[in-house]
Amino acid sequence: MLLYTVVPLHQVLEGWDAPRPEPVELQINGRTVLVEPDSPYGGRIVRLLSCDPNDFLDPAYQPGRRVLWWGPR
Repeated sequence: MLLYTVVPLHQVLEGWDAPRPEPVELQINGRTVLVEPDSPYGGRIVRLLSCDPNDFLDPAYQPGRRVLWWGPR
């Protein structure tokens, strides 16, 4: 991949190597999803773990969607 930019390289790659939290496996309405926590009470869906193709068409389980849970994990 080539990146042509006038922005200095250290600014473009800033935060690239920062550690990310381990994804948590959750059940949402009977579907298993991997969620990357971004606060003590929620996170963003990273991956849907399902064998049913119709689950992948449901926007409720799309990657990047925010989910909440009660209590710290």
